[in-house]
Formats: sequence, structure tokens, C-alpha cells
Amino acid sequence: MTNNFPLTSFSALIVDDCRTTRMILRRALENLSFVVDEAEHGQDALERCDANGSYDLAMIDWNMPVMDGLNLVNALSARPQYQDMSILMISTRNELDEMLEAISSGATDYLTKPFTEDELKHKLGDLGFQSKV
Repeated sequence: MTNNFPLTSFSALIVDDCRTTRMILRRALENLSFVVDEAEHGQDALERCDANGSYDLAMIDWNMPVMDGLNLVNALSARPQYQDMSILMISTRNELDEMLEAISSGATDYLTKPFTEDELKHKLGDLGFQSKV
């Protein structure tokens, strides 16, 4: 007997000031059955989180206007209601000390741009989203 119950979707917030990057990430996540929301910068992301509640995953660029990704990671990590949200920092910054700074600030993991769809899927699996990957 097969289980005909639908799989539960995960929710994701993409935070990047580049519209093209948001579009690429949205398409990849929607193909993996994520429900996706977008924000153009950190302040926009905080407002969306406060209005909508926690997401399962936040994918955050580092370099953005208004509030950069590192400040957003710090702000989310300081709020208990977001402690279960996986935070994936995605950036062109590829120095080890920068990656460690993001992780020590509260990012769950780090992915360097540019990346392939397979690299993204692998990283999502590492974060515990393997049932959709």
C-alpha cells in the first residue's frame, strides 16, 4: 500500500539585492517544492519575518544596501523565534575568515557564488532538506 499523502513543503526566504539571483534561486527552490518569498535587503527580510513568522530556510547574500547579510544574520540569531530557521549565507566572499565570521554570527552554513544547482542541492541536503532534494 502506498502513502498518498502530499509531502509537506518547506518555506524559504531569499534575501538578495540582485533580482536575477533571486529569480535563479526561486526557480531552483520551487523545483524542489519550496514555498518561496523574497526580500531585497536585510531590513526588508526582517520585516517579512516579523510579519509572516519564521521560515524553514533563509538564503542570505552578504553585500546588500540598507542592511547587509551579516547584520541580518546577527539580528535573526538574536531573536529566539528564529532559532529553528536554517540560515544559508550565499556570497561571492570566499575568504575563510569571512566564512567563519558568518558562521560565528549565526549562519548555519555558507555557499560561495557562483554555484551549480547540484552544489545547492547538496548544501540543502546538508541542512536537512534532503526529503525534497
